[in-house]
Amino acid sequence: MMSEQSTFSIHETSERSGLSKDTIRYYEKIGLLPRAERKASSHRVYSEQDIQTMSLITCLKKTGMSLEDMKPFLQMSLESDLNDFPEEREMLVNYQKKVEDQIASLQQVVDFIQDKLEQRSMFPERCSLEAENLVTGIAKKKTFS
Repeated sequence: MMSEQSTFSIHETSERSGLSKDTIRYYEKIGLLPRAERKASSHRVYSEQDIQTMSLITCLKKTGMSLEDMKPFLQMSLESDLNDFPEEREMLVNYQKKVEDQIASLQQVVDFIQDKLEQRSMFPERCSLEAENLVTGIAKKKTFS
């Protein structure tokens, strides 16, 4: 059992991890987080390691990784060498490539906006954005005449 000094209430854990209390409970329910230990009053208590795991989940979510894909990473110890897990390492490499592609696409959008600001006009001879998915629903609906 955890010592009293090293435990946090779900409220404190929510504040420290940036996850809502409902999200923490949901992650426990689906097995992404281990079931929280309980005080005699049946209130959940969390350790610093639990909070670190929640931070890892938040970081992995930012890569676009699904909750299901995160499970093998969360089962590794904090000291695990990723090179000992070639499938998981390859998965991270693939997510890195995906994020790099997103950055490149967003840079095209930034360049387009910068070009429009420099031209002081919204009327291009042609649109230099390569991917169709860069055009937002709003831009698709509006036409200039």
